[in-house]
Amino acid sequence: MTPGLVIFDCDGVLVDSELLACRSVVGALQAQGLDVDIPYVIEHFLGRSADVVRDCARERGVLLSDDFEQRLNATQLQSFKHNLRPIPGIACLLERLNLATCVASSSSLLRVRYSLQVTGLADYFGANVFSAEMVVQGKPAPDLFLFAAARMGVAADRCVVVEDSISGVRAARAAGMTAWGFTGGAHHAGAEEVAGALVHSGASRVFTRMDAVAEELCATVAQYEGG
Repeated sequence: MTPGLVIFDCDGVLVDSELLACRSVVGALQAQGLDVDIPYVIEHFLGRSADVVRDCARERGVLLSDDFEQRLNATQLQSFKHNLRPIPGIACLLERLNLATCVASSSSLLRVRYSLQVTGLADYFGANVFSAEMVVQGKPAPDLFLFAAARMGVAADRCVVVEDSISGVRAARAAGMTAWGFTGGAHHAGAEEVAGALVHSGASRVFTRMDAVAEELCATVAQYEGG
């Protein structure tokens, strides 16, 4: 079936934010008495909502303060203001792609919109930005992707999802969508096993560069148009 919509995760796919965000999470959790490091945060929280962080802390005997998410968001946005960059090649892809696109992220809507704004990507998506705040269950549940597809008016089986996390790939597959993995973010540097984990989770393809994603998307569209 002809692809009708490309759904992009934000962190680690559109913007190279994951390491910046993970450093903020580590600092915020350590300040609340939870001893974690960046590898732990990547393994347990990558692609997940803030509720998962709170639940994990509770399981380890730490009750996070009521304003934890608010403080964490403020710290992350300050870091993004000075350090956040778009994933190389993403602007060229969005310029070239002749398909509907949207963003579906586990992060807060405030953080996603800010990330797109400071990296110059906001105009490519306009109002088509969706957050886990908008649904009952975040990734790996399919709710967010199904919500985004419904809002965009495209059937699930005509959606391609580009994701950097296992939970995101699982969510896409649970939604009945094609999942492509992306490992070009700084947080995946040197982690060759990540590609295998994404495939094992349901990704049909895994890419290390955004220009390769662009080539594959354009080729896929051309294949159906030519047929």
